[in-house]
Amino acid sequence: MLALLFLGFSAGLPFLLVFSTLNARLADVGVETATIGFFSWLGITYSIKVFWAPVVDRLKLPLLDRLLGKRRSWMLLAQAGIASGLYLMAHVDATAAPQMMALCGLLVAFSSATQDVAIDAYRIEIAEERLQAALAATYIFGYRLALLVAGAGALYLAEFWSWQVSYEIMALLVGVGVVTVLLVKEPRVNHFAAAADIARAVEQEAAKRTHLPPRLAKLTGWFYAAVAGPFLDFFKRYKELSVAILVLVAVYRIADISMGVMANPFYLDFMGFSKTQVADVTKIFGFFMTIAGSVLGGVLVMRHGVRRILLLGAVMTAATNLLFVLIAQQPPDIVTLAVVVSADNLSGGVANVALIAWLSSMTSASFTATQYALFSSLMTLPGKFIGGFSGVVVAGFGYAEFFVVSAIMGVPAILLALYLLKHGSRLDSLAPVKASSDNGSSIPDH
Repeated sequence: MLALLFLGFSAGLPFLLVFSTLNARLADVGVETATIGFFSWLGITYSIKVFWAPVVDRLKLPLLDRLLGKRRSWMLLAQAGIASGLYLMAHVDATAAPQMMALCGLLVAFSSATQDVAIDAYRIEIAEERLQAALAATYIFGYRLALLVAGAGALYLAEFWSWQVSYEIMALLVGVGVVTVLLVKEPRVNHFAAAADIARAVEQEAAKRTHLPPRLAKLTGWFYAAVAGPFLDFFKRYKELSVAILVLVAVYRIADISMGVMANPFYLDFMGFSKTQVADVTKIFGFFMTIAGSVLGGVLVMRHGVRRILLLGAVMTAATNLLFVLIAQQPPDIVTLAVVVSADNLSGGVANVALIAWLSSMTSASFTATQYALFSSLMTLPGKFIGGFSGVVVAGFGYAEFFVVSAIMGVPAILLALYLLKHGSRLDSLAPVKASSDNGSSIPDH
C-alpha cells in the first residue's frame, strides 16, 4: 500500500502539467487562445493507450527487464520520458516555439499514459482481489496529492520564481516514482502462460497454411497473441456476460463526467460565487471528501464485496446529481454548496474505488496491462463525448434540467450493476487467477 501511495503520486504528477497548468502557463506568457485550445489534444494519449498497451504486456525491454522485471522496467522507462519531457518544457519558449512545446508535452503525455498502463498492471498483479480496493484507495490518495502539487504547487512556484523553475522542480519530483520503482519487488506472476500458448498455436498454423519462414511465423504468432489475445481471453471467459460488462464500464461514469463539465460554470456564472469561494469548497472540501470516499469505498468493498459497492456507487452518483437540482433553485449559500459538493465527492470516491477494484478483478494475469487499459479507456471516452453536449442542454433548458438529465444518465449503470450482481456466482466461477503468494502458489480472485 505504501508503494501504491508513491506510485499514485508518480502517476498523477504529469497529468495537470500537460493540461490546466500548461494552459495557465501558455496564457500567462501570451500564447493565443486558439493555439492553447490545440494543446488539449495532448489528452488524447490517455484515451488511446490501449493501442500500445499490448507492447507493454508482451515486450521485454533489453537489459532493464533482466535487472528489474517487466512491470518495473516499463515504469522506469516511462518515468525517464516524463522527467526528460518536463525538463525540456522548462526550457522551451512557448511563445517563440509553440510546436516544440507541443512535442515536449506529447513526450510527457505519452510517457505518462504508458506509466499508467504499467502501474495499473503492477497494482493488479501485486495482490489478490480482496486487497484491490484498499490498494486503489491508496493509489487515489497519492494521485490526488500529486494533482495538488502539479496544480496549485506549480502555480505558486511560477508566481514566486518562474515557469522554468516550476517545471524543473516538477521534473525533479519524478524521482519519487523512480526511487519507488527501484525499491519495490516485481510481482511474482506468470505473464506469458496463456499468451505463449496462443502465440505458439498461431505460429504453427501460420507456418503450415501460409508456408511463412520460421521467423516471420513466430513474429505473426507474437503479434496475434499481443493484440488479439487479450480480447479473445476476455470474451472466451465471460461469453454472453462480456457485453453487459463492457456496457457497464462504458456507462458507469457518464453521469459523473457529464455533470462535472458544467460544474464550474454553474458555481461561478449561475450561482455567482467568487473564484476564491469555489476554490475553497471544491479543492479543499473536495480533496478531503474524495479521500474519505475512497477510504470508505475500500473498507466497504472488503466487507461487503465489490459488486454490491459498485451498485451503491452508481446509486450515490445519480442521487448526488439530484442534490444540485435543489441548490440550483435556491439562493446562493456557501454552506449548502459545501454540503452538496462534499456529498458529490464522497460518492465519487466510493464509486471510483469500487469500479477500479471490480475492473482489476476481471483482468487475466497474461494480459493485465492490455485488458485494464481497455477498461480504463472505455470508462472515460463515452462520458467525455457526451459531456461535450452539456453546454447545449444548459443553454436550451437550464441548469436544473441539466442536472436531472445527468442523474437519469446514471440509471443504466444502476440497472446493469443490479444485473451483474444477480449473476455474481457465475462471474466468480469465471474469474481468472492472478496473484501469487510468496511460495509461488496461486490465489484465486474470489
